Amino acid sequence: MIKKFLKQTSFASQEDFIQNFKVNVPKDFNFAYDIVDEWASVAPDKKALCWTNDKDEHRNFTFKEIKEMSDKTASFFQTIGIRRKDKVMLLLKRNYEFWSALLALHKLGAVAVPATHLLTEKDIVYRNNVAKIDAVFCSDDEYLQDNIIKARHLSPTVKIYITKGKNIPDGWEDYEKGIKNAPPFSKPKSVNSNDDMMLLYFTSGTTGNPKMAAHDFTYPLAHIVTAKYWHNLHENSLHFTLADTGWAKAVWGKIYGQWIAGASVFTYDHEKFSPSDVLRLIEKYKITSFCAPPTVYRFMIQEDLKKYDLSSLEYCTTAGESLNYSVFKTFYQATGVKIREAFGQTETVPIIITFPWITAVPGAMGIANPQFDVKLIDSEGKEVEPEEHGEIVIDHTVEHPLGLFMGYFNNSDKNRQVFSSYGYHTGDIAWKDKNGYFWYVGRSDDVIKSSGYRIGPFEVESALLTHDAVIECAITGVPDKLRGQVVKATIVLSDKCKNKADEDLKTELQNHVKHTTAPYKYPRIIEFVDALPKTISGKIKRAEIRQWKTPEN
Repeated sequence: MIKKFLKQTSFASQEDFIQNFKVNVPKDFNFAYDIVDEWASVAPDKKALCWTNDKDEHRNFTFKEIKEMSDKTASFFQTIGIRRKDKVMLLLKRNYEFWSALLALHKLGAVAVPATHLLTEKDIVYRNNVAKIDAVFCSDDEYLQDNIIKARHLSPTVKIYITKGKNIPDGWEDYEKGIKNAPPFSKPKSVNSNDDMMLLYFTSGTTGNPKMAAHDFTYPLAHIVTAKYWHNLHENSLHFTLADTGWAKAVWGKIYGQWIAGASVFTYDHEKFSPSDVLRLIEKYKITSFCAPPTVYRFMIQEDLKKYDLSSLEYCTTAGESLNYSVFKTFYQATGVKIREAFGQTETVPIIITFPWITAVPGAMGIANPQFDVKLIDSEGKEVEPEEHGEIVIDHTVEHPLGLFMGYFNNSDKNRQVFSSYGYHTGDIAWKDKNGYFWYVGRSDDVIKSSGYRIGPFEVESALLTHDAVIECAITGVPDKLRGQVVKATIVLSDKCKNKADEDLKTELQNHVKHTTAPYKYPRIIEFVDALPKTISGKIKRAEIRQWKTPEN
């Protein structure tokens, strides 16, 4: 399938990739019709989705079955009044109905608004109103349904509520009954153009209310690079991305690029993360490709990896934060697989990638994705020299690159901030070494200026995470009369070290950082906590930590 969109599919080097990679975008592309239904036609029995849950239930779905499910769902949606450009919020956890609902919305030209099931009543009211949601489809989850019901009287635009299961709230549509009674699906005469909005994602909102990032119907094609040249997938791959379907990382790894590449997608529908469960699933289902945040790998290597047969793993990837060397090394020694990093945002596909043909360097994000003209610029818009800090910017002065979002929905002020004459401003700071590898520093607001030095939180966090006592940490700047700011570390200790949270351990950690990275970066203030404040997507709220009263050290 991938050959339909690329003139050349194999590349010997980054130079070859830069010169010859190009995605051919057809007119009025629609992933549901042009990829899923096409697979159902040419290879109906090919496995598309391998689904299991924490109750040991398991189902495999072929492309033929996925097409049939999405057709029934699209027909049902039509009967209850969902039309082209309607915005439908999907709060479906990792239920397999997420795939049929997402594809059904694509088939109708409607806008899918994936959201996490962890939303509170307040969160739901905000999203319903700022996005003007037309319909909500949620899992069979009493807590989630209760929050949606509480939000209903403050959500005037929402006219349709859908769920599944035995207990259907009054006035709600029964999904299972609906698809059973739905008439045969007929494709609408007019579905979409390439520049129609297809997806609307709420960003994680580490400061202020989350923004709405809009993607058009060409967005899935930009994930060819994600699946083929980051996850390194082939038609016999079984790929497992550990992500909630409410976040953009899910479509990075659970549908678009994977199915264009002809790989099968594995998903685990669970309530609580357990590293031993993940390892067991890799062994049981013979997962060949795995992607998760570095935190997950840190938890995994604390298990006895020798207890599990992980020989099926061919390729492993990570994104979301820097991967420290100790995790990379331990996992490589246990599996023979080098974890490969990448960097991107809800607003993009992967921007910077550790491709299969380059060396995986722990802590480095990789090199630029040739879909984008990536630059590091200073505050005046000038490109910085090698090894100097600069903001990651995507130049789109010639044309809007495939995979870059349309903009923030109904937020002209924010769009003016991030789209300038220099390009799209990511707000992330990095530096590039002499080999072209990008190294993450931090969000522009999080960079610490101390005694004339610019210190990135990730640099210090990565150093601390190489110490056995540290399971999680966050680095922030604290005002200081002499130095401007000093480095503060807020640390969650591993279980075996929680009873050692004393001044001696603080000194040990400070010395560890001095010997692991540049000495001036060491944390002069250390605070031990039971947990770090996070958004519902799992991102650390450094702004909240900065507001805490600083302990005396």
